[in-house]
Order: sequence, then structure tokens, then C-alpha cells
Amino acid sequence: MDKRALLQKFPRSPDVLLALLHALQRANPQNYLTQEDLQLAAEHLGLPLSRVRDAVTFYTMFSLRPRGRHILRVCSSPTCHLFGAWSVLAELKKILGIEVGETTPDGLFTLEITSCLGVCGVAPAMMVDDEVYGNLTPERVREIIAQIRREG
Repeated sequence: MDKRALLQKFPRSPDVLLALLHALQRANPQNYLTQEDLQLAAEHLGLPLSRVRDAVTFYTMFSLRPRGRHILRVCSSPTCHLFGAWSVLAELKKILGIEVGETTPDGLFTLEITSCLGVCGVAPAMMVDDEVYGNLTPERVREIIAQIRREG
């Protein structure tokens, strides 16, 4: 999609900054925001570039580096930690062959850690793109990754 056409879907109001940044990031096949994206958002919303950059660097859902098509975020909250988040993370590292912050060679997955997903009742948990998975075990993690790979 043409980025300028995408911008036109948003009012010229600073209130839509985060929604606009999410849309620009989703429009990028490598799932990140380019310097051009930040500049376009700043111009469209009449904001200083520094304010746009501050928002992008504050929120962990945004990235300034290319990432995989699917973002895997393992919750590291105290509850998830106590219920086995590190075994989930270890299994993800093993099956994907990457470390936290890296992307698989096929560009399919990027592995990240997040401070809290707000789903303590189903700890340990992870988020894949916009979907949350809870009550995770290493076996369940293998099933989820296999399913995503089958779906492409």
C-alpha cells in the first residue's frame, strides 16, 4: 500500500499517533518503522520528529529494525517467571535457533521479551503478533510454532 494513501486514512491530529505508527509498521513487510515512516507521521500530524521518535522508542511494540513476519513476545512478569516462562523461552530458542532480539533466517519469526501481557491467570504466556497464548509448556510451544509454520 502507498504510504501517503495510508496516511490519508488518519485525521491530522496528534491523538492518532500510536494508531498511525501501528498502521505504518504493519504496512512494512519487514514489520518495522523506517526513518521515512517517522518523518511521514511527523509531517502528517504536525508533530516534531523527536516526539514521534520518542513514542516509537518508548513502546516495545514498535521497532526501528527489520523483524520477522511473526513477533513472538514471551512475558517476563513475576507471575510468568514463577510459572515457567524461562522454560518456554528456552524451548523457543531451541526450536527457532535464535536468541532474544534475533530473527530466524527465513524471516518468519522474531523473538522478544516483554515485561507483562496482563494475563497472569494463564501464566506462563506469550503473544504471537496480536494473539495471546497462555498455560504454556514446552510441548504447547512446539505445537504453536508448528501450526504457524503450516499456515505460512
